[in-house]
Amino acid sequence: MTVITRPGTSADAKALVGIINPIIGAGGTTAHQTPFDEARITRHYIAPEQIIRCTVAELNGKVSGFQTLMWPDEEGDSFPEGWAIIASFVAQEAAGNGIGRALFEATKVAALAAGVTTIDATIRADNAGGLAYYSSLGFVDYEVLAAVPLRDGTLVDRVRKRLDLD
Repeated sequence: MTVITRPGTSADAKALVGIINPIIGAGGTTAHQTPFDEARITRHYIAPEQIIRCTVAELNGKVSGFQTLMWPDEEGDSFPEGWAIIASFVAQEAAGNGIGRALFEATKVAALAAGVTTIDATIRADNAGGLAYYSSLGFVDYEVLAAVPLRDGTLVDRVRKRLDLD
């Protein structure tokens, strides 16, 4: 099976909703608790103002994962200059096929071209798969954000990992 990556566009919105909403519904791996529609996924992951690149992965001709790299914009959570934030999602039924690694290879090229020096991945502490994925790419822990409330009030620690590119 060959994984093909390419830039994501608004035409991919429906497929990305089909990937992320089942992950949200299953719970336990993403901080998102509200399902996405096509307009929201476009604003949040495909074409936000601070986008560096949204990459989609196709497996056997079907969009099966996506990864977004963007410049930080969260108030009260300032990152040093040159840092970018990554988010990754792979369809549950497609996990284990090298999609995450293929996505990151494309994202890393885009990061270097944009002048990114460090990539931050902030992951729920109870997301063992996500923590292992980023560690396998060379990300290292640098901070734990304790008891961050989810939208429903549930407190979950978040582990911050970083990958220095320079």
